[in-house]
Amino acid sequence: MSEISGTTSGGVPYTARAARHPDAPVVAAWHLLDPPNTPAAMAAALPLAGLDAHVLYLGLPLSGARAVHDGFEALLGSGIDLVTDFFGPMHEQANDEFPGALAELRERLGADREAPLVVLGGSAGASVAAEVAVTHGAALGLRATVLVNPMLRLRPMVDAMAEFLPEPYRWTDASSAVAARMDFVARADELRGLGTSLLIVEGDADEAPFLDAVRAFDRLELAEVRYVPGVEHGLAEWPGDEPAPQTAAARAYDEIVTGWLRSALAR
Repeated sequence: MSEISGTTSGGVPYTARAARHPDAPVVAAWHLLDPPNTPAAMAAALPLAGLDAHVLYLGLPLSGARAVHDGFEALLGSGIDLVTDFFGPMHEQANDEFPGALAELRERLGADREAPLVVLGGSAGASVAAEVAVTHGAALGLRATVLVNPMLRLRPMVDAMAEFLPEPYRWTDASSAVAARMDFVARADELRGLGTSLLIVEGDADEAPFLDAVRAFDRLELAEVRYVPGVEHGLAEWPGDEPAPQTAAARAYDEIVTGWLRSALAR
């Protein structure tokens, strides 16, 4: 089956393809906010073409087709609270809407209801994948989680954006609570408690807030962590909202993830 794109009845944009066999695993993936930043662009960057799986690339709330502002620069200059009005609601809504989107797309693709589940995400999408794993994983048959260039901690990432903001971000009790929920280094035991396989792929030239959090997570020896030399944060060329030829970095990530998933799902 070739790729299909559309929007679920719950309003979630998606690009998806079916496996050759109904009982093949289901991989649910969320894109980055940097390129690739839409479901279709993520499907082109990380196609997992060597894996027989039903693959669902899901759109993040408040971005892409559901963006409120015309681009991230417009968002930064809008005066909204980046944490309580953007990252927090994006994270929470994506987690809440996932079970319904999964059920609908399983049926649309002809995937067995009992087929094992993998969640995968990049950057902010990786934070969503981690949340979905700990919130819904046990009920939905989660077998493995893959996080690429992940945003494991929100607070240092927001603090690092100070130079792009009219003034440094001012943390409040409400925004600190959002950051605590989105701190998966502090919440590592929740991921450990799942007892499922976990892979992190991180570029060793990524920005400090991302790379430092991955290194902190790596020290916990909870996940298999692979560092890719010379890769920064994005995995596609700008602007990253349309399918594009796969970059060398994305190809390396795709090969790592596909090979690791074949092994993890065979255990």
